[in-house]
Amino acid sequence: MISSISSPESTADLLLALFRELFGELSGKSVRIFRAPGRVNLIGEHTDYNDGFVMPAAIRFYTWVAAAKCEDRVLEVYSDHFDEKINLSLDALAGPPRRHWSDFIRGVAAVLEDAGYKLSGSNLVIHGEVPVGAGLSSSASLEVGTALALISLSGIDVSRLELVKLCQKAEHEYVGTFCGIMDQFIANFGAVGHALMLDCRSLEYQLLPIPQDVRLVVCNSMVRHDLASGEYNRRRDDCEAGVKLLQPHLPGIRALRDVEVADLEAYKHVLPTTVYRRCRHVVTENRRVLEAAKAFQSNDAHRFGYLMYQSHASLRNDYEVSCKELDLLVDLASSSGGVYGARMTGGGFGGCTVNLIRADCVAPFNTHVAQAYREATGTSPDIYVCELAQGAEPWPGETTV
Repeated sequence: MISSISSPESTADLLLALFRELFGELSGKSVRIFRAPGRVNLIGEHTDYNDGFVMPAAIRFYTWVAAAKCEDRVLEVYSDHFDEKINLSLDALAGPPRRHWSDFIRGVAAVLEDAGYKLSGSNLVIHGEVPVGAGLSSSASLEVGTALALISLSGIDVSRLELVKLCQKAEHEYVGTFCGIMDQFIANFGAVGHALMLDCRSLEYQLLPIPQDVRLVVCNSMVRHDLASGEYNRRRDDCEAGVKLLQPHLPGIRALRDVEVADLEAYKHVLPTTVYRRCRHVVTENRRVLEAAKAFQSNDAHRFGYLMYQSHASLRNDYEVSCKELDLLVDLASSSGGVYGARMTGGGFGGCTVNLIRADCVAPFNTHVAQAYREATGTSPDIYVCELAQGAEPWPGETTV
């Protein structure tokens, strides 16, 4: 296993050493390394699959992929997180989700092949730094890092935007999670020092500099509830049901992105109570993202933080994807000095909160939250001060093994 706290240079060296250990018979082969970041979503949760607005930032937790071509039409893949090696034939990738980590690899390879891109057989070693199940997009990081490795080894030219769409398709069809496009997009287009506001319909985006005197701090509740994937898909179904029920009254709408708050309130009587509340979250969350972008543009961290708290309340009460541990972390943040705002981030039912904090208050915040959370739950949270990252990229150079 490779430590997730290693420097990038050390991680690359250790990854190559692991590759040599696993595929030592490939003497003389050129090995290349690729990496794709995880992300934290500052605001705009469960809006991406409703054609809405989101504001993620890429963070310096990566999925690393060491890769070399092989002669056969086979992907031989080792994951150090699962300590398991699997073989996938590039001529037999079809099939439903298997509920195995290799679905992400199989899916990415399958959608590339289905799109007409002929892949070379490859040996891959994968090292993941993004905490699994924490809401920091380990899935998209794995998809994008693997896809970049496969197309690079195969000498294929695929635009970054097409790569985003193909990786999303892989998660839909081969993993069974009907995610929006945010995670794959930020894994490709993230920029150091910036958040990214994305219009999930047009795919137009704007980079927003993070104010220099604030920090993004992620608190991992260390909780992962098993119902997350199924409930995620049910929330999407509720949103689609809401659109269908509203369309006779608002004939121009295609998604909740097109619904104004006033229109939703005017026709709430046509919606079941639960569907109405799901729709209310999405409609109001889209407005919060647009307001949050203006807050960053005017360097107003207080306004941005207020919108984060409003977002969390909506996710807790209307979308019902929070949990007691996430609510506790937000409450603890709100009582800590120098905190502008806090909210759950990711799909929900566990995982992490994201906190916007004045730079000189990070250390006392970490101490306060860690101690109080441990006293309340008996569990110590992982706390990360985020460094913002560039999107997926090859690591410089090649190495011969």
